Amino acid sequence: MTPSMNRPMFSVAIVVSCVLAVALEARPQGAPSKPAIDNERVTVWDLKASDSEISAAMHACVFVRLAPLLVAFFPKCAADGWDPGPAGAVVIELKDHPVPPLINTSTFPNAFPRAGSQKRLENDKVVVWDYTWTTGVPTPMHFHDKDVVVVYLENGALKSTTPDGQSVVNELSPRLIRYNARDRIHTEELVKGKSRAIITELK
Repeated sequence: MTPSMNRPMFSVAIVVSCVLAVALEARPQGAPSKPAIDNERVTVWDLKASDSEISAAMHACVFVRLAPLLVAFFPKCAADGWDPGPAGAVVIELKDHPVPPLINTSTFPNAFPRAGSQKRLENDKVVVWDYTWTTGVPTPMHFHDKDVVVVYLENGALKSTTPDGQSVVNELSPRLIRYNARDRIHTEELVKGKSRAIITELK
């Protein structure tokens, strides 16, 4: 093979290297690759300890650091200096799609407040609750008037039972994230392990 035949291959290699370098430079350092949940109301990011940014930073967000536990609200998700901590954090980005709570016409109380719940924060966008279930003590049958994002903190299993007696057992684990739509009635009972969650009700 002559030197002139080698020259195009060398040029291609240079072009490919340059494209890769530009792509790597453009990629946000520390940004998670994709959200855990993305719908019309929220985008939820599961940040590892090394992550410090999310790709969309203009919306307000709820920041849940897992250890030591911290719940905070930021008017914009571009929170300079926030620290996911050694266990990481969950960021709930609140989109511009408010949905008023449903009027509760059932005979059951709203899901929150309830006995044993701690309100972590409230504003015109969210109410955030910290709740721990107790083995063998079912919650009152209740109505969810708001959509919620739930971040579980421990290993366990919850049995959910509707008013007509139908039950399902949900296995839980630390940093498991769930989005649950409003207009639900059920009771919950811890049947295995432990269960604590940070529950963000969306206004």
